[in-house]
Amino acid sequence: MSQPRILTVVLNWRTPDMTLRAVDYALRAMQGLAGEIIVVDNDSGDGSFQKMADHAAAQGWTKGNRVRVVQSGRNGGFGAGNNVGIRAGLSDGSKPEFVYVLNSDAFPAPDAIQLLLRPLLADPTLWCAGSYIHGPEGEPHETLFRFPSIASEFESAIRFGPVTRLLRDRTIACPLPDQDTRADWISGASILMRQSVLDQMGTFDETFFLYFEETDLFLRAHRAGHQSLYVRDSHVMHIGSVSTGMKEWARVPDYWYDSRLHYFVKNHGVAYAAAATCAHLLGGGLNWLRRTLERKPTGTPPHFLRTLLRHDLKFALRALGGARETSPRRAVPADRSNV
Repeated sequence: MSQPRILTVVLNWRTPDMTLRAVDYALRAMQGLAGEIIVVDNDSGDGSFQKMADHAAAQGWTKGNRVRVVQSGRNGGFGAGNNVGIRAGLSDGSKPEFVYVLNSDAFPAPDAIQLLLRPLLADPTLWCAGSYIHGPEGEPHETLFRFPSIASEFESAIRFGPVTRLLRDRTIACPLPDQDTRADWISGASILMRQSVLDQMGTFDETFFLYFEETDLFLRAHRAGHQSLYVRDSHVMHIGSVSTGMKEWARVPDYWYDSRLHYFVKNHGVAYAAAATCAHLLGGGLNWLRRTLERKPTGTPPHFLRTLLRHDLKFALRALGGARETSPRRAVPADRSNV
């Protein structure tokens, strides 16, 4: 039996040096495996595409189409950019058996992809396997998650130990286990997906510019009866938030609110989305009151709650006004500097 082929997709946005480093690591992890790597430049507009194409050719990576560098033509966000690579398929025009999505700031260990592949080959009920993600100093990153819900919105906003313990089975982030574990969804920094399932249910929803797109993808797979596996021994170092600039956000950008609302409206309906927002506002308000009385910082970004209320209320008023909207209008940064 021939080896299953893997298409590795790495999305670049104005971080060509780091992306090329991720590709170098991916090439090592692909040794002994059949497949190719496709690097998608998400219309960076800063010379990234040419720099990466020249480097790949100079390193001999392009021989035999082991590595291809392509241009997306537009910056439609994380999901849209990865979809460009997934739709491109292998260089001979065929589809791979598996698609491996790797962040441009993520660096897999030499056996990371192989360890993701093994359980997928052994268990046809699995559609996706995801890695254990850690930082540059070995610190574990949140990797394993539950699907968002009304309860999780309240818990994440109130930031109060007794509530977290009461709702421990509804919190978004799960404690990291020491063994392979089934999961609702897994960090999209390093995931190996079965192409046949993507063909069945579709790829990333491009309405999401950034955030919630992988959560939505995993939820669709879950509802179709497919299971996901967190593979503890597949190690990937992840720097995090390099392209998005999340660590330097002064305020949460509009597209985050758009993505959150679209996720709830699309997957649970308008009424559920409204209840989730109310739960978040209630929890956030109680957190603000408690922290104010304690004279401590709230731990939330500036103006977060009022922006959330204003954003979702605008959508509700448009819907009530007969606009027939089923999702929020997506806000894309004018300079596209966040992906």
